[in-house]
Amino acid sequence: MKLSLVLIIYRSNSFIAEEASIFCVNVLKDKNIKSYRIDSDFDKNKIEKYFFDLASVPQLVIVLGGDGTVLKSANELVNYDIPLLSFNIGGNLGFLTQEKEYLFNQSFIEILKKEEFIIDLRNRLHCDVYRTENNTERKIIKSYDALNDFYFKSVEEDISPTNQIQIEIDNEKVNEYKGDGLIISSSTGSTAYSMAAGGPIVHPSINAFIINPICPMSLASRPIIIPDTSKVNIRAVKKNKREIKLWKDGSKCMTIKQSDYCEIKKGETPCKMIKFHKSISYYNTLIKKLEWKGDLSLKNKSST
Repeated sequence: MKLSLVLIIYRSNSFIAEEASIFCVNVLKDKNIKSYRIDSDFDKNKIEKYFFDLASVPQLVIVLGGDGTVLKSANELVNYDIPLLSFNIGGNLGFLTQEKEYLFNQSFIEILKKEEFIIDLRNRLHCDVYRTENNTERKIIKSYDALNDFYFKSVEEDISPTNQIQIEIDNEKVNEYKGDGLIISSSTGSTAYSMAAGGPIVHPSINAFIINPICPMSLASRPIIIPDTSKVNIRAVKKNKREIKLWKDGSKCMTIKQSDYCEIKKGETPCKMIKFHKSISYYNTLIKKLEWKGDLSLKNKSST
């Protein structure tokens, strides 16, 4: 990979991540690679102005932080076909990041130069919020993109968190979920909120959506995995007379009113994530992050 310009995004309000970004700038400078760094407290308008002022688009974005910083960066850069290289700096789980040792021993430069990596394509979710007017006309009032998930919960001002949500898959009414909410997750997001809510772990290479109720009141309400070619419509059940709040990747989006509904489908462009050949495997990541047993024979040898 030939690099002349790199954008570095570091986790805001993190001294460790900021220090790592300065270190990264100096490493790239030694290799005659120009770089700019910004913290993760930004939005699409700021990025567009930033690229306009540079009069150039970077060939690579280096993200320094945890999975939250990666999600923020991926969503705000959805309109740009730029691969992301992420290092786990000051984060927790780090399902979307490479080990930080590759950064601090500076080996990532040679790995990029020798192209000892793959571009891992992670499908996004896209949500259009429609408003119905005059009982017939409909128009899109807002659109969102997410890498992990969209989910629906009660509006905070409501006394009870319980809500009723109707779901349609490919224009067929499938179910009404009554409970604390509903998650629509990508395969990448299966190890995030959906997993915490009891959903299945789905390998990120599988093209699927996970529909997962949050604390349902009916035992018949179970998680379901569907093809990501599906179109999923979500709306509040009108007889319930309660609005629901739409969230994406842990951030609030908007309140879905009785006249609104959400249409969720696969995003048009996947997120490009750089994965080093020598980095630990997906299954080793699960073993490490979820504290699974792994190969017990190896542990027995190490203890003797």
